[in-house]
Amino acid sequence: LQCWEVRKRNSSEWCRFVRSNPDCRLDGGFLDYLEGVFCVFPPRLLPLAVTLYALWLLYLFIILGVTAEKFFCPNLSAISTNLKLSHNVAVFSLMFPLHGVTFLAFGNGAPDVFSAVVAFSDPRTAGLAIGAIFGAGVFVTTVVAGGIALVKPFTAASRPFLRDVIFYMVAVFLTFMILYFGRITLGEALGYLGLYVFYVFTVVLCTWIHRRQRGDGLAPPATWEPEMPTDAEEQESSGTNSGDYGEEYQPLLPSRETSLRILTTALSPLDYRKWRRKPWYWRLFKVFKVPVELVLLLTVPVVDPDKDDLNWKRPLNCLHVLTSPLLCILTLKSGAYGLYQIQGIFPVWGLVTLVGSFLAIITFITTSNEEPPKYHCVFAFLGFLASAMWINAAATELVNILRTLGIIFQLSNTVLGLTLLAWGNSIGDTFSDLTMARQGYPRMAFSACFGGIIFNILVGVGFGCLLQMTSSQLVVKLEPDSLLVWILAGALGLSLVFSFVSVPAQCFQLGKAYGVCLILYYLAFLCMALLTEFRVIHLSAV
Repeated sequence: LQCWEVRKRNSSEWCRFVRSNPDCRLDGGFLDYLEGVFCVFPPRLLPLAVTLYALWLLYLFIILGVTAEKFFCPNLSAISTNLKLSHNVAVFSLMFPLHGVTFLAFGNGAPDVFSAVVAFSDPRTAGLAIGAIFGAGVFVTTVVAGGIALVKPFTAASRPFLRDVIFYMVAVFLTFMILYFGRITLGEALGYLGLYVFYVFTVVLCTWIHRRQRGDGLAPPATWEPEMPTDAEEQESSGTNSGDYGEEYQPLLPSRETSLRILTTALSPLDYRKWRRKPWYWRLFKVFKVPVELVLLLTVPVVDPDKDDLNWKRPLNCLHVLTSPLLCILTLKSGAYGLYQIQGIFPVWGLVTLVGSFLAIITFITTSNEEPPKYHCVFAFLGFLASAMWINAAATELVNILRTLGIIFQLSNTVLGLTLLAWGNSIGDTFSDLTMARQGYPRMAFSACFGGIIFNILVGVGFGCLLQMTSSQLVVKLEPDSLLVWILAGALGLSLVFSFVSVPAQCFQLGKAYGVCLILYYLAFLCMALLTEFRVIHLSAV
């Protein structure tokens, strides 16, 4: 029996049905949401349970956003610096023309990719991944791109736009064919990753040729290259400046601080000077973020190559030597490995605690508060791993709670993916892109719409399916569960074709008419998707 049939039974049978039905078991995660809503809460309090789950869903999106923005991305930037990567190659997709071409694009798309990987891990939730990847693609290329054109009409970057749209259309076509055949093989999964590598090579090669021509004086100033903000503008637009943690005001003369004061200052997620200047809604949102930021500060080290001390906080970083490995072992497979008993006697988390404590003491003894050690770059890799584990854990809970809400309301995973999951993962990029456009950089924001999501679909599908393959089974089944999947794929393809034809037809000069058309297109698509989900639109032959 399918788990969604629980709502068709008498309320007195809900708990027994959920506990006895294998299809109702949630793989991974720390909380059993199905048992909670159908066994812990009485039937008359079902609306209360749904409300609490909805609030927890919103908070999970906050956790994903804060972790990716303030911990995952900065450590990736530090890793690229330590690996001596060119700053023009290892950049965030939002800020520079080489958007999404190196592993630092992972920082911008981490929530999307982790959510897709977690959803692909279970055939019952694969529809969430397909819905989220395609749904986010439609949302970003219509609502976000149209919003940018409405906020500030501009001339699009011609060659990068055409390149990105062509690559994205190829990726969508490949995914459409895989859904048509209902399976993906090892070669096809590797083909996704290979296509992304080819995309990276194409972007780097084209940019190198263009810059060489410009450097030799053979090319005029490029009209297609997005404008570059100054360092101050980048810091202001990104919203990740050091003022968030109380370092906005530095003393004129250096002074020695005690380890205790360094620890308390480093663990404070509030800057009281900034708090007084901000409006009430910013303060309210900050109150919700403070618990998340405090836990992340305790468990995830952040290396900042732009600071003189590289963000070295000796007492806190020594604490990270203990807390970060402990976090990783307790979140891996939802704590299954951390709780494992060695020889049935000693738990793994206990061994990690002993080793981590020893290394933390050694680090504290052999370092000073004023100068970071030579091996400080190791903390960037540790922070990258710890923040990735946080994102993975939050994404697992996110997928499980979405599946639970789908069972409660008898909605398909596809419609939940293209709405809640796609909107939640895209909301951060939406505000960032629109803010960038308002500040005078619409071409850069528009380029991010089409370039950044290439990483999400190619790596999300390719890597997500690759992880599900074993030596005995090199094929993953991806069978569309309804007509909605085909409407979603067709809507994304049609939106890309529309932009591919209409943008050059307007000589790449995009105005409000283009933005209105895109937003109306998304509203029409959303109406059709919902009508299909509720069986108003139905094709018996499909």
